[in-house]
Amino acid sequence: MAHHRTTTDVLVVGAGPVGLSAAAELRRHGVHCRVVDRLPARLPYAKAVGIQPRTLELWDRMGLVRAVLETAVPIRGQLVYADGEERARIELEMPPEVPYGFAALPQYETERLLEEHLAGLGTVVERGTALVSFDRDRDGVTARLRTASGADEELRVPYLIGCDGAHSAVRKGLGLSFEGGAFPEEYMLGDVEADWDLPHGYGVRSSRRSADGSADDVLVCIPLPGAGRYRMSMRVPPELSADRGAAPDGRAGTPGGAPDVAPQGSGAEVGDGAGAQGPAPDGVAHGVQAGRAPGLSDLQAVVDRLAPRPARLSRLRWASVFRISHRIVDRYGEGRVLVAGDAAHIHPPTGAQGMNTGVQDACNLAWKLALVVRGEAGPELLATYDAERRPVGEEVVGRTVRHAVHGIEADPDDRRTLLLREAQLLVGYRGGPLAGAPYGPAGAPQPGDRAPDCGGLTTPVAAFPLRLLDVLRGRAGHVVLLYGSDAAELSGAAEAARAAGGPPVVVVLPAGSDRARPASLSVPVYRDAAGEFARLYLPDGATGLVVRPDGQLGARFPLGGAAAALSAYLGALSVRPRPSGSGAPAGPGGSPRP
Repeated sequence: MAHHRTTTDVLVVGAGPVGLSAAAELRRHGVHCRVVDRLPARLPYAKAVGIQPRTLELWDRMGLVRAVLETAVPIRGQLVYADGEERARIELEMPPEVPYGFAALPQYETERLLEEHLAGLGTVVERGTALVSFDRDRDGVTARLRTASGADEELRVPYLIGCDGAHSAVRKGLGLSFEGGAFPEEYMLGDVEADWDLPHGYGVRSSRRSADGSADDVLVCIPLPGAGRYRMSMRVPPELSADRGAAPDGRAGTPGGAPDVAPQGSGAEVGDGAGAQGPAPDGVAHGVQAGRAPGLSDLQAVVDRLAPRPARLSRLRWASVFRISHRIVDRYGEGRVLVAGDAAHIHPPTGAQGMNTGVQDACNLAWKLALVVRGEAGPELLATYDAERRPVGEEVVGRTVRHAVHGIEADPDDRRTLLLREAQLLVGYRGGPLAGAPYGPAGAPQPGDRAPDCGGLTTPVAAFPLRLLDVLRGRAGHVVLLYGSDAAELSGAAEAARAAGGPPVVVVLPAGSDRARPASLSVPVYRDAAGEFARLYLPDGATGLVVRPDGQLGARFPLGGAAAALSAYLGALSVRPRPSGSGAPAGPGGSPRP
């Protein structure tokens, strides 16, 4: 017999990196949530292993990044070989203003760190609990769960987020289309150690070319934490193949060579779905497959053919066969039910884009949903999640397919642009529904762009300079940055922000301004001692900026127009300012929110 109760604001289905990031962001914004996952425990698979610089920036503001940095290993570059000869050595060097580089960490470790972080915020993942079905209406969602004990529970929640992978029950229950196709090839993965003398921290891609120039044999190795440890991927030998080449969903496979199952430099992934999949009843052939797993000898045979140095493999921790599809939903949600990560988009793992794109989905959605749940924005704000994130998903799916078929070397963009795009530092929403009017000189970051990090911010008390991320860390919501040297102008803009019911204000003084803190300012003040803020943000005189909770710019304006600019931006959010002294809004059952 089902038990019906309402105990939370949001039900998150799926405890992979995307679902855990969504839940952690919801909790950071003071929203109660439950997280359920049908699996009884985390899977010990090194599936999605590449972590992009942009994801580390988001986890920094979330308060998670230190634990990740202490556990992950750097990816410094990639060594590319073809037909036994070294063809390229690609260095993954980020511009000095980017605070983080590329990293690798097995997915189960990423999930462990996120789960521990979430538990510290008061939410524990409910393992072995499956979403059976759900119904929705204008007032909420009724979800039916089956718990680890076999008991049925009926839960009434205001919102439901599906982060449950390529075979998402939430996507299917919502009736979203998931158009695309599948690559005909099968690949095998192995988490293994190699005793070769290749430089530490570099991925390896070695291939043999057929007469037409396409890769007909490929080995890709991504470094993992541990001496000589790699996540290796390669073609499946005929004896392990479940199918000899027909696309498993009945569609024609993508033409061209084998998909490159690693980026040209930055780690790779194989979906955020859970567990091995047999023949896909939903026609989505993606991720780890059921059946005979490769053995150490299967991997060793490929290494003997393709490795640039003689190598003996040992300590095989896990191996499997996987397939690759490319699909995207027609919309990222409907009403009170939304999807993120692999539930919304799947594609080749080229460039380690999938999990990282899903984490950005989660961060984009969470702050908007938090405003709506807290009654500080209207539900129409949630439509901007699809408007901003689905174009990003479409671009990622298209780009990874092109890179898989033709190679990243065929991309027409210059090396710096390619590197920043793979790092996901170029993701932006200019022209979107929340992007304010542009202001400032050509080349300046504009509304919708990523808010660049910078160093060299000083205070009279600290004996060391800070980064902008240090200033933003711990501030869950929007932040208004005011740049200028005139105390009266800065005070007026800060007062305009308060009058508009806006977010907290931080002042940045130019490097050459008077060293004394203006006595009239009752907000945090930092000095751009190194001039990095001015170099990266290109302020056109006294300038204001709104930094969104997901690290994108919401507005840019002259300080004299602060009141109008902030009113316009907050109006776009449909923000309903909370009366002064009203306290935190109530949680479920009337309890105060943390």
